[in-house]
Amino acid sequence: MTFKRRSYEETRDSVIRHITEGVVNERHDYRRGRNSYVLDYPSAKKIEKIEGYVDGEEATFAEGTDYRLNQARVEWLPEGAKPDLDTAFEVFYTIGEARVLTDANPGSVIRTIVESVSREIDYMYAQLSHVYDAGYIDTASGSSLDLTTSILGVTRKQAEPATGTVTFGRNTPPPDITIEKEAHLETGRDRYELNVTPVKSIVKVEATVDGAAQELQEGTDYALDRDRVRWLPDGGKPDPNTNFFVDYVSYDSITIPAGTQLSNYSRVAEFTKTYETTDERSLERTPDGKWEAQVPVRALEPGTAGNVFAGSLVVMPRPVVGIEYIVNRSDIMTGVDVETDDDYRERARHALEVAGKASLASLGSAIKGVEGVTSVLIDDMPEGVQGVVKVVVQGGDEDAVKAVIDDTRAAGIRVEFSRPRIVNMDVNITVIYGWGASPTRIRNEVEEMIRNYVSSLDIGEDVVYHRIVNSSLQVEGVYDVNELELTAIRLDEDPVTSVKENIHLSPDEMALSRDVNILLKERERRGG
Repeated sequence: MTFKRRSYEETRDSVIRHITEGVVNERHDYRRGRNSYVLDYPSAKKIEKIEGYVDGEEATFAEGTDYRLNQARVEWLPEGAKPDLDTAFEVFYTIGEARVLTDANPGSVIRTIVESVSREIDYMYAQLSHVYDAGYIDTASGSSLDLTTSILGVTRKQAEPATGTVTFGRNTPPPDITIEKEAHLETGRDRYELNVTPVKSIVKVEATVDGAAQELQEGTDYALDRDRVRWLPDGGKPDPNTNFFVDYVSYDSITIPAGTQLSNYSRVAEFTKTYETTDERSLERTPDGKWEAQVPVRALEPGTAGNVFAGSLVVMPRPVVGIEYIVNRSDIMTGVDVETDDDYRERARHALEVAGKASLASLGSAIKGVEGVTSVLIDDMPEGVQGVVKVVVQGGDEDAVKAVIDDTRAAGIRVEFSRPRIVNMDVNITVIYGWGASPTRIRNEVEEMIRNYVSSLDIGEDVVYHRIVNSSLQVEGVYDVNELELTAIRLDEDPVTSVKENIHLSPDEMALSRDVNILLKERERRGG
């Protein structure tokens, strides 16, 4: 049965007409084989109108063509239109009883009472409408949609925190620590690992050689080889099964503990985005002489609210001793919000496809159901090879995605799973801003608009030149964009620079913004 919510105005006017004019509206259900319906009032005088549904659409029926009034009965005519089976129709008719109350003007007693009652009836209709809508996938929302789709075995994907990598480092070597008389047993090996690393230098090695105690010489008897003492072929060696002792200088180990918090810089507390390290890492020497550690981090707040652009995470509320700087060198945009009603509803519609399996649609629907998955690309028969399906997935746990693929793929089909190849994008843009606009605000908002655009691209989507221009022009105060240069940086390939042309990506590539350089120029003032 179809539910139709009546508006407040319809309820109010119906009650007033009933009181003042004797107009009644009754609801009846149209049943198969029944063409006559008795009205509640035997004194029915005239039918004003009949409303119902024909072929699922609201309709008003015509007296004399579709129906007639016959002694307080509505009779449907054989050749006329009739309501859909098992749907309701409403009959509005006048009754012949005399009416004493006739003043329905605004402010009258009748109207004031009726309007108060109609408000309560309207609230009841709103609740009934909500209950009715909650029973269908197309109209349910929020927790009602969760309950409606539970019969399909589909659950809403929850918010996932952003995860990425932050560089902890220092520009100078860590402090020295001296280790004395570290004992090792000579067992015939040519290399011996020292205990405290990383090792800066060996001071001396004392050993028993040919039954006599002596100090071995670096460069003649031994050498420092990657935190190990290595005996040289033509030098002296300790006697077998005797102890030798090493004095050496090591760098103090600087460790970033798991759970270390870091954040962006903001003067406004609600704009601060806090992360924490998820694993313990120690500083290591880099080829350019710095000491750094790449540490995995996770946002404390789930969802896209925790996403940050490159260079944002620079603050440690509780600094780690020995760390001189921190920075995220790439965007961290992996945070995912709670699945929206529209996305959840669409995925629920494909639940039966997943149950059926053995199709590309079912495979894609199953992968999209994995927590954290934000984008999926499916390529059937890549390079024309039959029996092979290539799947590129952004986000989500790798093991969970592989498990879903194995459970959903058709027998005899090989599914090649991979992550998208990252293409880092550098943007150089010249922005002309209007008189009186704040250059600092213009710079920040233009950069945010450009980074938001790039981060919104799915796997295989090109970086479109004009969309970057349009996103910049949306910033209040921007007059024009004068120059725009895009550079795509791929691993082990030469950078590709484009001016006024799109950056084309292959189907398995995904763009991420790296550097956004903005040159600001004030609009020229013309003399009057």
